[in-house]
Amino acid sequence: MAAPLCLLKAQTGDIAFNFLRLPYSSHVAALGGTNISIIDDDITLAAHNPALLINVTHNTLNLGYMTYMADSKVAGAAYSRVFGERSAGAITARYVDYGEFEGYTEDNIHTGTFNAKDMEFAATYSYLLSDYWSGGVAGKFIYSKYDAMSSIALGVDLGLNYYNEESDFSASLVFKNLGAQVKAFEEETEKMPFDIQLGFTKRLAHAPIRLSVTMNNLHKWSDDDFYNADGSKDGFGQKLLKHFTFGADILLGKKFYAAVGYNYRMTKELSTDNSSWDGVSIGAGFHTKRIRLGASYSKLHVSSSSLLFNVSYTL
Repeated sequence: MAAPLCLLKAQTGDIAFNFLRLPYSSHVAALGGTNISIIDDDITLAAHNPALLINVTHNTLNLGYMTYMADSKVAGAAYSRVFGERSAGAITARYVDYGEFEGYTEDNIHTGTFNAKDMEFAATYSYLLSDYWSGGVAGKFIYSKYDAMSSIALGVDLGLNYYNEESDFSASLVFKNLGAQVKAFEEETEKMPFDIQLGFTKRLAHAPIRLSVTMNNLHKWSDDDFYNADGSKDGFGQKLLKHFTFGADILLGKKFYAAVGYNYRMTKELSTDNSSWDGVSIGAGFHTKRIRLGASYSKLHVSSSSLLFNVSYTL
């Protein structure tokens, strides 16, 4: 059986668990699907960079839900605690249900229906290294089951963040999905969707606008690492641009934000006519003293668009 389609491209024969690339945070999804440097009291941001957990209020609970391709649904939950003045921890879970499929043999004989699902469980720890620097690590247990095939993997995310509150400038470096399968789907072991990301966020001094630039897949520069829906090949400039995600927040007072993002790689991989709108995402959110809400709209798969909702509550 072919594995279910995941973010941008189908799960290939040499890389598994591509669902790990799906955004957990509606704010990140609105900013183009990749962001590791936004500083906010938002537990969902720590799912993208464990170093950011240090900014989250003690005893915060989050629930998330995302519509995905066809009948697929994604649900998540996270809970955080603060330990002393310099450290924080969290647990996170995510479940992807791809729905029900019809099974057939190689001779086209119907074998009934089956389900496909992915699960991720993570424990995150973040430590304030100094007035400007924080670091974090997230250990992950990953499980996938497609019909009779299943796989288990162990992974680690490592994150580092620099934040200058006076200038409202943030810079982050993250190594995502370090690890390996401990149980393969079949005989051949597949790779994890490893990613190296570098991100910057800066609020403008005289305007309620916060700009972000995130670079991803910094270890990938080969022609084999890139794909265009129309079958065309990339020049160096196009390859370079595919490593960037751009985002902007409009801060409407202290409690509201509206966000927009652009991801050139999604434009090229999701659209045969290269419509620039395929790489555009939008979202908004607001918070009170205890409640934080966020929602986003983006296109993460060629067949449909996605809505992602997050709600957090400080207990």
